Amino acid sequence: MLLYNDIVKEQDPVLRQKAALVDLPISTNDLRTLKEMDEYLTNSYDQEFVAKYKIRPGVGIAAPQVGVSKRMFCIQADDEKGNFHHYIVVNPKIISESEQLTFLPNGEGCLSVDRNTQGLVMRHKKIKARCQLFNFDKGDFEETILTLTGYIAIVFQHEYDHLDGVLFVDRINKENPFFVPENAKALELEK
Repeated sequence: MLLYNDIVKEQDPVLRQKAALVDLPISTNDLRTLKEMDEYLTNSYDQEFVAKYKIRPGVGIAAPQVGVSKRMFCIQADDEKGNFHHYIVVNPKIISESEQLTFLPNGEGCLSVDRNTQGLVMRHKKIKARCQLFNFDKGDFEETILTLTGYIAIVFQHEYDHLDGVLFVDRINKENPFFVPENAKALELEK
């Protein structure tokens, strides 16, 4: 079982590496890593578990964040309309992205960045990605093209960046952390 102390923090060089493709069919070790990452996200929705084990909740986690430099990540998050998205992703490739940008008005956070950060991160509002996606009904991976918008697109791009050695703090405008380009609009999350 992964705990927050098992998450690699931003000083670790593994977070700055370009992750390797995952060999398919997936190995037992890679599948175990994915299951542990997915379980961490599931556990982070359980308030008693969070308090007992002092874990930091998350909506996504990438393999480099647990010290495995492979192109795979997990997402468990509600979108801005309250729909739950659960993805176990291997070897993703973003194949198209909108010109329209969006951002979270309060900025982004990351399990690997354990400090206060100020600034906005511009992301594409809509993306299309080809990947191997875990099919929960079949218990195996199948090639899929995902079309994602809004919050889930932001989460996907955040995790995808981890596979290329990029942290969200790298995307904050250094001269003007709260600069908003003309083609960007804040994502409004429903409460």
